[in-house]
Amino acid sequence: MEQPAILFENVTKQFPNGHVALKNVSLSFKPGEFVVVVGLSGAGKSTLIRCVNRLVTPTSGRVSVAGVEMTGLNETGLRAARARIGMIFQNYNLVRRSSVLRNVLAGRLAHLPSWRTLLGNFPLADVELALRSLDRVGIMEKAYQRADTLSGGQQQRVAIARALAQQPTVLLADEPVASLDPPTAHQVMRDLKRLSREENLTTLVNLHFIDMAQEYADRIVGLRAGEVVFDGPVDGMSEGTFEEIYNRRIRPDDLRGTADLHLTDRAAGNGVLTSTAPDALENSTQETISAAH
Repeated sequence: MEQPAILFENVTKQFPNGHVALKNVSLSFKPGEFVVVVGLSGAGKSTLIRCVNRLVTPTSGRVSVAGVEMTGLNETGLRAARARIGMIFQNYNLVRRSSVLRNVLAGRLAHLPSWRTLLGNFPLADVELALRSLDRVGIMEKAYQRADTLSGGQQQRVAIARALAQQPTVLLADEPVASLDPPTAHQVMRDLKRLSREENLTTLVNLHFIDMAQEYADRIVGLRAGEVVFDGPVDGMSEGTFEEIYNRRIRPDDLRGTADLHLTDRAAGNGVLTSTAPDALENSTQETISAAH
């Protein structure tokens, strides 16, 4: 039997204010799966994926990555495990005053001794890897620009390149398109899906937009109030399924497509909300360092 790439076993997370973000969640993800986690704000999506690299530590239960129990690791073990878990944030989490290349090289931090990173002394092989990573998301020509001179979509591609430079086996993306316009959002999702396929990455992406979840996911996990209320292949999703996850009717702000919203008979006779978008290119830093370590 194939070992799960990520395994949640009866995971509960209660924050100090009493809020229970996850309630006895058990999930298993296969190597190479591209999974989209959907749900309303506050459903527990961010908490779920942050338990994978232990930016959030579960109150009870276990989370394992490639057979390594994350919840039991000490600081040294956690640093080693995080080296193979890339993470992309909603607000990019770049060092805005630094160059694009320096931001991508941050993905190598966990692979190098501390003295090198403090001096900014990166091996040539790491610089070449960072440049290749930028090339794979189509912005290598921006390598020596300051990050704050780039558009939002370009900054998110820098963040993807930074994660790619880690040479991860698992990729986490926490609402990666929430701040982007629809054409740019689709471009970023296409990049994530392509790179996931090329690198055989197990990828978990949190999305609020159900049309994008349907378009890009292999599998969808639906969360409501910290509980898993749906887990299945994208072809099994219907409008009714999304309404069950959201516990209300679908609204326009649940969709990210630009126009031409319609129902399609994709799921064996079940209406599924989709949208069409033009095939166009896009017109807390500390947290990133923690994830890399």
